[in-house]
Amino acid sequence: MRRLWLASASPRRAQLLASIGVKVHQVLRPEIDETPHTGESPEDYVRRMASEKAAVGWQRLAEQERRVAALLAADTSVVFDGQILGKPDNDEHARQMLGLLSAREHQVLSAVTVITDTGIDHVLSESRVRFATLSDADISAYVSSGEPMDKAGSYALQGFGALFVEHLSGSYSGVVGLPLAETGHLLRQAQVPIWQQGERN
Repeated sequence: MRRLWLASASPRRAQLLASIGVKVHQVLRPEIDETPHTGESPEDYVRRMASEKAAVGWQRLAEQERRVAALLAADTSVVFDGQILGKPDNDEHARQMLGLLSAREHQVLSAVTVITDTGIDHVLSESRVRFATLSDADISAYVSSGEPMDKAGSYALQGFGALFVEHLSGSYSGVVGLPLAETGHLLRQAQVPIWQQGERN
């Protein structure tokens, strides 16, 4: 069995792993340039981000640690009309993004990379989310809550943003930040224990 290192600054990913009984041995916060390349598709972008985060994290592990470690990294992006909607720069930017998503369907892509000393595995999860019609008052109240400010697409499905979602097709946990069915498959292949008692929140 291997112990899991998580290359992510997102506390939500650690919480999601704990919910399926996966113990995170240690968290790394890899710093990479997250600027999309010219002409890069959203699918290629999220795959590249997950892979680069994993590679940077793996390089930080001592050789001895790599023999018993699996390292997981992930990236999640909200995509509307082929364009990646990142985290908002300010309140007005958040309002603009929420206005775009109102009464429309968008895509959420979540890529996961797992590295061990025997190889690298990847998976890409695609979900579709449809928002209800949002009034200006809805958007203003939500932005005033502060929740959108560090969230891709300016909303959190696991928070107040759930009030806006009329329909979701795909992985709920993938929209939150880590598709658990696909991740569980990768972790089993990497010999990382799951369903450990005492790890659920």
